[in-house]
Amino acid sequence: MSEKMADLAGPGIGNYEELEQILPRDYTSLLTLKDTQKAIFATKTFIEEHLCQALNLTMVTVPLVVEVNSGVNDYLDRDGSRTPIQFHISNDHDQHPLDAQIVQAATKWKRIALQHFGMQPGEGLCTDMRAVRKDYFLDHDHSAYVDQWDWERAIYHYERDLTFLKQTVSAIWKVLVEAEAFVQDLFPQLKDPRYPNLPRKLTFLHAEDILDMYPNLSRKKRETAILRECPAVFIIGIGWTLKDGYPHEMRAADYDDWVTETRSVDDRPCHGLNGDILVWNHVTQRRHELSSMGIRVNAETLRKQLELSDQLDFLKYPYHQGILRNELPLSIGGGIGQSRTMMLLLRKAHLGEVTVSVWPKILKEICAHKNIHVLE
Repeated sequence: MSEKMADLAGPGIGNYEELEQILPRDYTSLLTLKDTQKAIFATKTFIEEHLCQALNLTMVTVPLVVEVNSGVNDYLDRDGSRTPIQFHISNDHDQHPLDAQIVQAATKWKRIALQHFGMQPGEGLCTDMRAVRKDYFLDHDHSAYVDQWDWERAIYHYERDLTFLKQTVSAIWKVLVEAEAFVQDLFPQLKDPRYPNLPRKLTFLHAEDILDMYPNLSRKKRETAILRECPAVFIIGIGWTLKDGYPHEMRAADYDDWVTETRSVDDRPCHGLNGDILVWNHVTQRRHELSSMGIRVNAETLRKQLELSDQLDFLKYPYHQGILRNELPLSIGGGIGQSRTMMLLLRKAHLGEVTVSVWPKILKEICAHKNIHVLE
């Protein structure tokens, strides 16, 4: 298997021998355990409030469990490698049973919720989403337990373009930069010259551009290379097959629009109205993904992406029918990793320092040896 093909297999480093080499040496947390918790909740409140203000969002409740037949669970990619936890509810002695799943993300549910809550173009919702992703390799920044600010906003048809996408991404980036300043005011010890602050502006690049810059590198190595040059980037066009025969990364076919043709800044043809925010993590000295987002599919692009992915059978689900019939609002949306963001802003070496999850014994032993206190 080529390195580029192997790179599409899923998130995570891959083995604990490599992880042990990657985790920083001589690490000491800048915050005590108690101050870490205070910083987490203060920063979380700040981001929620300012994100809602910036994008005109309303906080709403979100499901942890959904019915299998609803089709609203998120499969995260399109190769079937990350499947949700499913279980049977033998309700009323199996007279009225249910088959249910733990959500992996609220991506599709949010678009239905826009309709349910009567959101008009320019209005949206934000959720304090919790999920379980059982197929991750558990390393320093991947956990089976996932927490995100999952948000969605209704848009007009003429806003389905790169200009609007970049405006929205820039508004989110401004909130994250301000959150960093906010928590450093609360805990000045986080102002450490070893860990430079986030840049005020985000660099926008198409996946095609980065492939042209580093044609012989796999996706993760391309991201690492560009982040050494630009410490914060938004990579546009995640999912479209590039000229080397591989997508930048696999992306599900039924929410983000990665097939629409666009133009780069130098007027070259590109594809996709979606992307990821990645930054350089100065603690781990590695690439660090914070958010995935995009303008969502319409009836035309949904059918095209499902056809390209050999998943036209998905069209039987109510969610997909709602898009085909133009019953669900056009929208833009995404997820911002809460623990990923806290790990970055609080200068932590491991996700387990800011979130409680399950970790294998070998990982906990590696972390303890490196003075990394994983919460249990």
